[in-house]
Amino acid sequence: MSIIILGIESSCDDTSAAVIRDGYLLSNVVASQAVHESYGGVVPELASRAHQQNIVPVVYEALKRAGVKKEELSAIAFTRGPGLMGSLLVGVSFAKGLARSLGIPMIDVNHLSGHVLAHFVKTEGEETDQPQFPFLCLLVSGGNSQIVLVKAYNDMEILGQTIDDAAGEAIDKCSKVMGLGYPGGPIIDKLARQGNPKAYTFSKPHIPGLDYSFSGLKTSFLYSLREWLKDDPDFIEHHKYDLAASLENTIVEILMNKLLKATKQYNIKQVAVAGGVSANNGLRNAFRDYAERYGWKIYIPKFSYTTDNAAMIAIAGYFKYQHKEFCPMDAPAYSRVVLA
Repeated sequence: MSIIILGIESSCDDTSAAVIRDGYLLSNVVASQAVHESYGGVVPELASRAHQQNIVPVVYEALKRAGVKKEELSAIAFTRGPGLMGSLLVGVSFAKGLARSLGIPMIDVNHLSGHVLAHFVKTEGEETDQPQFPFLCLLVSGGNSQIVLVKAYNDMEILGQTIDDAAGEAIDKCSKVMGLGYPGGPIIDKLARQGNPKAYTFSKPHIPGLDYSFSGLKTSFLYSLREWLKDDPDFIEHHKYDLAASLENTIVEILMNKLLKATKQYNIKQVAVAGGVSANNGLRNAFRDYAERYGWKIYIPKFSYTTDNAAMIAIAGYFKYQHKEFCPMDAPAYSRVVLA
């Protein structure tokens, strides 16, 4: 009998639902929220209200595209955390109500684990090259920069992580100061493709071990920008391509240097990347370059699996369903937690 999992993701500002049958993706629907752009960042209250409006039509559309009736579902997997509490509560409450009405189990999924396990989503008719355990995963998103040792679907160890700003946060803040808009990642990435990555030099952190830090880079960037603007008020407009390319290049170098150190320290050459920043063109090119230079076997997700999406929640739920790892109906959402 087939295992059919409905996944629900509502940790931040994207409402998403996906259906997976026996590990194969049938649908993955995402409703994004443009309301935050004018504020330069996600407004939690607006996000939760938008989730309330989107959750029913998004789930309906996911089931419709999958050709699955709700009565055929084996279980409902949902993001329990971490994330914005108001946003999480919408998805958690909906999942509880639907699961109770159908008399099927619930499966709670750690949002960060979902990003890592997105590499295991399969699509009918497409060959999928999946990593073998153990492997290393560079998890980089708006709020997280981590190097994770993935020993099994339910056994992940954080080897290093940011001690202050994450890479995505640094990019967003620098983009905002430059007046380029939000979210900054796609904007900086687009501009960087037309600039010189060696045009400007920004300070890099000297953090021991495998931990990251991007606060100093952000400060260095903003200080340099202020000094340049004193001499040329139109400096940003004249040099935005080179600024974007140099900023992106510095961040990628910081990320990759620590990741290389981890591969040598743990003698692992299977290396994956996940999270929203993994959509960055410079980071993807660096992964391919390092793979060629150091003999890595790399795994880069589809663009549709980089940002927050329910396919990654559904595949995590599929793994847990096979081992009967269900959660009680009274399981609360959580806003902060370590990867587990």
